[in-house]
Amino acid sequence: MTTSAVLLLAHGTPNVLGEMAEYLSKVTGGRALPDEVVEELKHRYAQIGLGETPGAEAPPLTRWTMEQGRLLEDALGGTRVYVAMRNWHPYIADVVEQMRADGVTEVKAICLAPQNSRTSVGLYRRALMSAATGMDVEFVAGWAEHPLLAQAFAEKLWPVWAEACAQSGRRVPVLFTAHSVPCRTIMTGEASIAGARPGTPMQDTPDPYPVEAKRTAAMVAERLAVVGLKESDWYFAFQSQGVSGGPWIGPTVEETLKGLKAEGHVGVVMQPIGFLCDHVEILYDIDVAFKEMAQEMGLRLWRAESLNDSPVLTRALADIVRSEGATKIDQPVTARAM
Repeated sequence: MTTSAVLLLAHGTPNVLGEMAEYLSKVTGGRALPDEVVEELKHRYAQIGLGETPGAEAPPLTRWTMEQGRLLEDALGGTRVYVAMRNWHPYIADVVEQMRADGVTEVKAICLAPQNSRTSVGLYRRALMSAATGMDVEFVAGWAEHPLLAQAFAEKLWPVWAEACAQSGRRVPVLFTAHSVPCRTIMTGEASIAGARPGTPMQDTPDPYPVEAKRTAAMVAERLAVVGLKESDWYFAFQSQGVSGGPWIGPTVEETLKGLKAEGHVGVVMQPIGFLCDHVEILYDIDVAFKEMAQEMGLRLWRAESLNDSPVLTRALADIVRSEGATKIDQPVTARAM
């Protein structure tokens, strides 16, 4: 008998500060990082509530991803939804083993990084396919242009942009962001997966990630055109460049904020469209580091709420499960025009 299930794949995050070095070794594929890098990341995670002992709640990334899985399972009404992490517990291999024990033979896997990249989504696929031998796996590599994804982000952006403009008494620019990746991983001719084994076939096309990230941003902006957002009102930058190693893709948030200040803007609304829930790249990089930087420049910084338990995000995931991401007619944001 065939038993089908859905598997949501996410990055993973440590539960306590003492796990940081081991966690980072998973992220880098075993490459050791300097002690000062580990300590800096421990500092950042401590700023968002991670401690030396487990807290009453799981870290934000774990907590929200598990909730997204629960909400999707409720929406599907009968299809089991599992959640697995690439770099921490519950590991992909362990969850796949549990699925086998539960009698699952067909898996629809959705990576909770909507924009396809060899350096991230490619690694999820590789880990899953290595663990799921003998199972029928359908892997959704990217869904950056799903209309309900754009709708979910637009519904979070509209109220904070309207508030920012009202408080400033002028139009405030929107800065969309996605996580940066190393330059080498998106260049033509690089290996298909960062850290791939010797002999891995080389790619003759660029990585789609930068184009897909900017396309998601454009689709969100298009949905706010009805309430007055113009093409000239929004910008895009890559955030959270690595703290060690070679060059990472830009433009960076830091240089973009400087440019906005130079153009005479008094504030900016940020929305990270490459992340589906709160975690360190949002709660620290934006809410602490970028906000402090903006304040020092004389800019006010607002951030749109993360999707987290967004009902529209749940609808997007359910649509992907049921129809391989088939396009639906989504509803525009309903509000007064500015």
